[in-house]
Amino acid sequence: MVRYFIFCLYLGVQVIFAQSTTPPPPTYPSKFVVAQDGSGDYKTIQEAVNNFRDHSQVRVTLYIKNGVYHEKLVIPAWKPNIHIIGESKEGVVITGNDYSGKSYPNGTKDATGKDKFSTYTSFVVLVDAPDIVIENLTIQNTAGRVGQAVALHVEGDRFVCKNCKLIGNQDTLFAAREGSRQYYQNCYIEGTTDFIFGKSISVFENCTIHSLTNSYITAAATPSYQPFGFVFFDCKLTAAPEANKVFLGRPWRPHSQTIFIRTNMGSHILPEGWDNWRNPDNEKTTLYAEYASTGEGGKTEDRVKWSKQLSAKDLKKYTLEKILSGNDSTGKWW
Repeated sequence: MVRYFIFCLYLGVQVIFAQSTTPPPPTYPSKFVVAQDGSGDYKTIQEAVNNFRDHSQVRVTLYIKNGVYHEKLVIPAWKPNIHIIGESKEGVVITGNDYSGKSYPNGTKDATGKDKFSTYTSFVVLVDAPDIVIENLTIQNTAGRVGQAVALHVEGDRFVCKNCKLIGNQDTLFAAREGSRQYYQNCYIEGTTDFIFGKSISVFENCTIHSLTNSYITAAATPSYQPFGFVFFDCKLTAAPEANKVFLGRPWRPHSQTIFIRTNMGSHILPEGWDNWRNPDNEKTTLYAEYASTGEGGKTEDRVKWSKQLSAKDLKKYTLEKILSGNDSTGKWW
């Protein structure tokens, strides 16, 4: 009887222990491959993104093999911490041809009841999540000269784009959301009108900015309370042969900030440099400035009077750390 009691007690303890023991958390892969020929984990980039763990706190690497990917890629807000890296910059091309005013397919409408694309929905790639890195690939909107047609639209904070080609015409890069911090390094960005535009805090370092027509490179919309807008470090401004009268920028919103630091500017840049978007009041609130511009278009003696030439003392404010660190505790993320 005593033995039976002890045996039952032992079984009870085992059951309680089994019930109270927490199973180990599931493990998730951190590296994936996209290949159109089926040799990877997924055949499309969107399929891979859709299958990643939501709200991941671990960086996931997505390696894309060479190919032309006809996708309208969306990285939603709940899919952070993804590093997308292409096999080669020219070999991996994400492409689409939507543009503002184009009808949605099959007579469909969006959630707001609109039946046509707008500037904001014409993107080839939309990055809505924070902590996304895109590297070593091309994003191209092939709609042509039909108006606004975005290649890359970025809303997410702490976004990095390295060694990429961003190809389009009007509105190629929408560096969109106010307060978001974006870093573009060693990129080639091509377009016609306002082809770098938006409200974000964006740094462009060692990038080539290529104008296709006589028009405007930037159209910042910096909010009045935001400390920085667009800042270009050590970039090169080039142009197609037919482009010989190009402005550095014009203000999409009254408090726009755009600054070029140590930028080599081709002869296509107009001597006056900047435009007020047909509103003299913008001249009172914008911050359009340069430091040590070089090249035929970098001669600043005939710049508009309301623009600014920075001093060496002014330059101390413009470092990557001061522009991109912000007020969070993430440390260096670029």
